[in-house]
Amino acid sequence: MTGVVKMDISLDLYRVFRITAKAGSISKAARELYISQPAVSQAIKQLEERLGAQLFTRNSRGIALTHEGEALYGYVEQACSLIESAEERMNQLKNLSGGEIHIGASDTICKHFLLPILEKYHHRYPDINIRVTNRTSYESLELLRAGQVDVAFLNMPITAEGVVVRPCGIVNDCFVFSKHYRNYIGQEFTWEEVAAMPLLMLEPMSNTRKYVDEFCSKQGVVLEPQIELGSFDVLLDFAKIGLGVAGVIREFAQKELKNGELFELKLKTPIPPRHIGLATMRGMNVSFAAQSFIDMLLE
Repeated sequence: MTGVVKMDISLDLYRVFRITAKAGSISKAARELYISQPAVSQAIKQLEERLGAQLFTRNSRGIALTHEGEALYGYVEQACSLIESAEERMNQLKNLSGGEIHIGASDTICKHFLLPILEKYHHRYPDINIRVTNRTSYESLELLRAGQVDVAFLNMPITAEGVVVRPCGIVNDCFVFSKHYRNYIGQEFTWEEVAAMPLLMLEPMSNTRKYVDEFCSKQGVVLEPQIELGSFDVLLDFAKIGLGVAGVIREFAQKELKNGELFELKLKTPIPPRHIGLATMRGMNVSFAAQSFIDMLLE
C-alpha cells in the first residue's frame, strides 16, 4: 500500500486561492489582497503545480473553479474560517475582552481579602470569566501544582519547590474574646497565662495554626485549645457567645472589634505579622487574563 505523501504548501497560497475563488476574477482578487495580478496568477500556478491539479478555468466572465477546485475550496474555506476564528479569539484574549482566570483560595481569604480585589478586577475587565475554588492553603497549593488553578492565595509562611510566592497583604494573628471575659479588658498577658485560658483555635494542620504554634514553642509554651475548628468565621461566632478566647487574624475580625462584640487580648509578646501570598508556578506562562490579574494586584 502506497503511503500518503504530505505536501509542504504555504498557507498563503491557500489564502490566495480562497480569495480568488470567491472573487471569480484575478483582478478583483488582486485588489482585495493588495498585490499585483501577476502575483495572484503566480500563486495559483504554484498551488496547482504542488497539488498536480488544475483549479481554475477561464470563461467570458473571468475564472471558474474546476471540479478539483470545487473539492479543494470546501476544505480550504473551512480551514481558513477556523484560523480566522482562532485569530479573533486570540485577539479577544490579548485585549482582555474574553478569557478566564481560575483562582484557588480559602473561604476566609475570599471573604476578608479577595472580595474587593475581585470586584475591582471585574469592574476593569467585565468580559473575563472568574472562577474561584475554595480550599485550604495547602489544598490550594496542590491545585496550583496540578494545573487546576492559575493562581493561589496562601497563608504564609509557606514554601514549595517550583512555586513562586509573592507577598500581597499583611496580616496579624491575635486572640479575641467577648464581654463574657470582660475582666481581660485592659490587662496584658504572658503566653503562660494565655495557655491557661479556654482557647478556640484552627485545626492543627492549618498553616495559620502551625505559625502560631511554632511562635509559641519559641516562647516555651504549648497551646492546647479546648475547641479546634476549620474556619475563622466559626471561631468568631464561638467567641461571640462566650465559649472561649479565639485565635484569629485581626484583619478578618475588624467588624466585631469595631462594634464591640469582641475585644483583642493584649499580649506582652505579640505574634509577628506575616503575609498572604500570591502563588504561581515557576517558569510557567500564565494566560493573558491571569497576568492582568497579577499585574493589577501587585500594581
